[in-house]
Amino acid sequence: MKPFDLQVNGYAGADFCSSNLTSEKFHAACQALADDGVDGILATLITDDVESLAAKLANMVRLREQDELIRKVIAGFHVEGPFLNASAGFIGAHEPQHVREANLEDAKRLLEAGTGLVKLFTLAPEQDREAVVTKYLVEQGVTVSAGHCDPSIDQLKTAVDSGLSMVTHFGNGCPVELPRHDNVLQRFLSLRDQLWFCFIPDGAHVEFFALKNYLDLVGIDRSIMTTDAISAARLGSGLHEISGITVEVDDEGVARRPGSPNLAGSTITMPGIRRNLSENLALSEEEVTALIDLNPRKALSL
Repeated sequence: MKPFDLQVNGYAGADFCSSNLTSEKFHAACQALADDGVDGILATLITDDVESLAAKLANMVRLREQDELIRKVIAGFHVEGPFLNASAGFIGAHEPQHVREANLEDAKRLLEAGTGLVKLFTLAPEQDREAVVTKYLVEQGVTVSAGHCDPSIDQLKTAVDSGLSMVTHFGNGCPVELPRHDNVLQRFLSLRDQLWFCFIPDGAHVEFFALKNYLDLVGIDRSIMTTDAISAARLGSGLHEISGITVEVDDEGVARRPGSPNLAGSTITMPGIRRNLSENLALSEEEVTALIDLNPRKALSL
């Protein structure tokens, strides 16, 4: 089993969302990931000014070119934002002032900065009129995922028809309380035969009994597990930063913006995920392999 993680914001003290990410920190994070048995990841950037995002991508490209270990571990990049829903609850830990409507100019700018290494792009379908940007990204070989969003069922269907094929950290990136039936989670589930569902199995982002229900409904063959790790992964409790945003990690390893009930990434590691899937969900080794190795690669066509 060679775990592949498609959403890692940082690790072991290195913040991939930092404008000042150094070769030393990037290398150390990749070494820690390799030590934890991770075969490859998508380094993830969250919402920022487009020029800043482009500069961060260019910096990671440069650092990756200079270091064999970084090239081995960093299979590409996941851009999460800035085409998200800025409404309270849906925006989560992202900075709403940098959110903007999806447009081709910005999308092209970010892909150019990533030099062909942007493999996954999370956006809000309701921010992408007639799914123009979704179509463009898919044509460029990028997997498009819905996250931090609240599309109507028609907007979601249009996005799926245009190539959107994934849901980012299902059950999160939305308000703590939702309408009973007509809510974004139910809309996603109604199209479960056409989407990959990503989950963060740390017990906080999705309680294990609920995760079991989702897996029973969606199926192991359409599900993916990710850490959504931030720089605090492996560091323990305390105050940490991700993309300049302060997050507080409690004694249980749960990260939140201080004073907010909304989660802000996670600190779980792949060994922790394997343990949770085995002990809390009683999944077989074959099922775990599908969720953390085979399925993410298949979803990204890697």
